[in-house]
Amino acid sequence: MTTTVPASSVEARSSAQLIGAEAPVLAHNYHPLPVVVARAEGSWVEDVEGRRYLDLLAGYSALNFGHRHPALIDAAHRQLDRVTLTSRAFHSDRLAGFAERLAELTGLDMVLPMNTGAEAVESAVKVARKWAYEVKGVPADRATIVVADGNFHGRTTTIVSFSTDATARDGFGPFTPGFRVVPYNDLAALEAAVDETTAAVLIEPIQGEAGVVIPDDGYLTGVRELTRRAGCLFIADEIQSGLGRTGRTLAVDHESVVPDVVLLGKALGGGIVPVSAVVARREVLGVLRPGEHGSTFGGNPLSAAVGSAVVDLLATGEYQRRAAELGAVLDRELAEIGRAGAVTAYRARGLWAGVDIDPALGTGRQISERLLAEGVLVKDTHGSTIRLAPPLTITEDELGTALAALRKVLA
Repeated sequence: MTTTVPASSVEARSSAQLIGAEAPVLAHNYHPLPVVVARAEGSWVEDVEGRRYLDLLAGYSALNFGHRHPALIDAAHRQLDRVTLTSRAFHSDRLAGFAERLAELTGLDMVLPMNTGAEAVESAVKVARKWAYEVKGVPADRATIVVADGNFHGRTTTIVSFSTDATARDGFGPFTPGFRVVPYNDLAALEAAVDETTAAVLIEPIQGEAGVVIPDDGYLTGVRELTRRAGCLFIADEIQSGLGRTGRTLAVDHESVVPDVVLLGKALGGGIVPVSAVVARREVLGVLRPGEHGSTFGGNPLSAAVGSAVVDLLATGEYQRRAAELGAVLDRELAEIGRAGAVTAYRARGLWAGVDIDPALGTGRQISERLLAEGVLVKDTHGSTIRLAPPLTITEDELGTALAALRKVLA
């Protein structure tokens, strides 16, 4: 039988044509920059016309190891030739090794593999509640979880129930109860919100979507001590901040803090497949029994193979060192740009920065569009803030090129 491929699926279309073709067939839940990526390698992407751009967003940390890292591509290719999916109805030969490596990397005991970051957060909410009822002894259906103002943990109905971002929240009620919101970086407010019903405190060690907001030194240590005294869990959402981004394996490592639960995603899939995980103490994940939680694709052999290769890259410490060393360059250059007056403030840790541009020079979106014209991809967040999160594989020369472009558009 001869199959005819529709001409529209194979004909070459320009960037403008492809962008125009999306509007009638795709939900308008994103407002992307007007670039159509067709190829990528390392820190660079190329559009359909062959124009090249330095990627300083790295998929919100999903591409910590750059585009198409050879070790990760090789792991995926080798697994594609064997088996990709079994579901958790059966065992696979890749899953145990992945869980062992990830538990060792984080210093915790057990792994619950999922797919997306939001799934990891949802899973942690369920596990924390079950732990509160079965281990802590909270009365049924009364467990509470304390979260921080300005958080971003995903976009599911439960997660937006405790968001303070009107864009994420408005129009999606009624909302899931059981959450208390306190100011970020405020230990006194956190302590006042914790009581005998508290199952967990869920925070980002660094708030990414809020503009790379870094808490005061000692805050994470304080959260750890407070939750230990109160007999509740400390859940650290490291989906954006973890896996080398800040110059350490995890952002909590800057204060030598070990949470009860760590949430990972994005970079765990190596920019190839969606992989996330809840990693926790045995006492916590041990509350789950067969049938109480699951995911058809969670921990599939392809994801486990790629995730194992990601952990192997991090086990060498090379990428953490690169993020710390190049992060010092990024911090120094941003400080110099700031002295010129165009930047009102910036926050940086490792290869991750939130840069507040003088609003007189434009919105974050406008600055991002100007950088696009200079061949550099970044993403705005609230107001006139842009985020910089280059791949950890970026070279110092490439980083210098990107920062020179930032200087130019702010001049």
